[in-house]
Amino acid sequence: MSDTIITVKNNNWMEITLNRPDRLNSFTDEMHAALHASLTDAANNPDIRAVLLTGSGRGFCAGQDLQGRDPRKMSGPPDLAHTLETLYNPLVRLIRGMEKPVICAVNGVAAGAGANIALACDIVLASGAAKFIQSFANVGLVPDAGGSWSLTHLVGPARAKGLALTGQPITAATAQEWGLIWKVVANDDLIEEARALTTKLADGPTVGLALTKQAIHAAGANSFDEQLQLEAKLQQVCGRTADYKEGVSAFLEKRAPKFTGRK
Repeated sequence: MSDTIITVKNNNWMEITLNRPDRLNSFTDEMHAALHASLTDAANNPDIRAVLLTGSGRGFCAGQDLQGRDPRKMSGPPDLAHTLETLYNPLVRLIRGMEKPVICAVNGVAAGAGANIALACDIVLASGAAKFIQSFANVGLVPDAGGSWSLTHLVGPARAKGLALTGQPITAATAQEWGLIWKVVANDDLIEEARALTTKLADGPTVGLALTKQAIHAAGANSFDEQLQLEAKLQQVCGRTADYKEGVSAFLEKRAPKFTGRK
């Protein structure tokens, strides 16, 4: 196993840590493969009902490690489309499509594709020291790893273009104010609050949470009537789960529910 990723299973959830702190957890091909393997393991394991993604050291992720993309050491231009199609795009698709919550704890700088991998997660907590940087313009690139889509949908085209064209960093507080992330947490409290949230979601009705993700992801493209139809379809699925029965029974019996997360 690669030491570029640390994976810890905690009862019914998994914590995945990007672990190249000397390079601000920037991506190499090895790290891509290790992260994809850990996320796939989490997605396919029915006993894992939530995932927490974070970074080691003083940063979350600085995006691609450009030492491996140095044009001065290459015989020709890199095929960056191939890089996206084989490495970054599978990662963000896996995160967004996972049928369980994915929480991200951004503990420091999140730049380039590192920022956009964080934004692909379902709930993003950030320390007060964190910064988000769409650094692509600084090297003549466009936002990738879903960044152009996430920025536009989360903060609107005006702010999306401002962030992408200038490469200007924004603080965690600004990211929260703009609706880019869920919440800013004090530096010393970040990981514990993120773990507590992940534990809570892992103990929740996993099927309902996964279908909630699906509904929200679809809302941006659906008409109102299409969304109503989707809600009815998904609610039918939820109503047939053991967790719905348990949730209603617990409510009526005035006790805490014990969800199993199974269909």
